[in-house]
Amino acid sequence: MNYDVIITCAVTCAGDTTSKHPAIPVTPKQIAEAAIEAACATVAHCHVRDSRTGRGSRDPALYREVVDRIRSSDVDVIINLTAGMGGDLEIGPGEEPMRFGKGTDLVGGLTHLAHVKELLPEICTLDCGTLNFGDGDYIYVSTPAQLRAGAKRIQEPGVKPELEIVDTGHLWFANQMLKEGLLDNPPLFQLCMGIPWDAPPDTGTMTAMLDNLPPGARWAGFGIGRMQMPMVAQAMLFGGHVRVGLEDNIWLDRGIYATNGTLMQRAVEIIERLGGRALTLAEGRKKLGLPARDERPLEKRTRTIRLNFA
Repeated sequence: MNYDVIITCAVTCAGDTTSKHPAIPVTPKQIAEAAIEAACATVAHCHVRDSRTGRGSRDPALYREVVDRIRSSDVDVIINLTAGMGGDLEIGPGEEPMRFGKGTDLVGGLTHLAHVKELLPEICTLDCGTLNFGDGDYIYVSTPAQLRAGAKRIQEPGVKPELEIVDTGHLWFANQMLKEGLLDNPPLFQLCMGIPWDAPPDTGTMTAMLDNLPPGARWAGFGIGRMQMPMVAQAMLFGGHVRVGLEDNIWLDRGIYATNGTLMQRAVEIIERLGGRALTLAEGRKKLGLPARDERPLEKRTRTIRLNFA
């Protein structure tokens, strides 16, 4: 059991949650404020959205504004940027699979990382394999060649990859990249449970994944929807860290919309009732092997200014 828990707050996603929840963070200002609202988290995991349409985006300018707003605030949080946008493939209907749907947005593995190269967050995600996403024709594409190129690009400036593990084969390949020297020790894994139809959010599947983690690995786990809080407890009981937030779940209780702040409060309550505690920022940085905020050159430069956003 892990009594000293790092909490990641995934503040918004790229999916169509804006039509299901009245207050999903959409603009860079809202996303940055959501990360700051969940300041009791050690890590803020951020996607960005097109401010006009609300759809997920990979525009580096939007990431830049979110990061600048967080870094120029008085709130310290470890910034974790998604690098998953640009892997969307919507297979065509019926017998016309090559007539790709309007949701298709496929780019090269390095284009995924344009904003990471520019902004140098402390952590960015690396989705470690291709996966089905739901009941339709949507596939997320992440090939071994793309992953190797991406891992090398992340490794060069010292950004720490969070290895997104959505199925057991993804873990197998992540371990292969570690053997090839494309990942630095200790690796950081995020076990993503409950995305249809990938790893189910149950004890047996998590156990199988944990049995294949490399020695010394840091890891966290999370569940989707109503399994979010049960997976907080399960990950902690199994020795890991946790993730909550509106990216994965929009409800606090039946019929009650969540905010990132209320989901964080619920997670902290579960952790404390199990006899543990949420780590502070300084403790979390040390646990993950990250330098203190003021020791990062980009942080030093950014904190000397106060950006006057409209």
